[in-house]
Amino acid sequence: MKIQYFSDSDTLHIMLNDRPVAETRDLDENTTLDQDSEGRIVALTLEHASLRADLQSVSYQQLPAPTPTTTE
Repeated sequence: MKIQYFSDSDTLHIMLNDRPVAETRDLDENTTLDQDSEGRIVALTLEHASLRADLQSVSYQQLPAPTPTTTE
């Protein structure tokens, strides 16, 4: 995953993986969603990002996968 902020254009680009983009969808006039050929999300782009998101407090937390429970 790669998160890029371009201050000159106030654009936030979140790339989830490096698969080739097959389709770009406009979710609204300031948001686009890139998908691969199988419909999986590749990236999300937000225009006017500083007005739409709290860019001053970006945090990341990796959590362990839950352990499966068995019922007998």
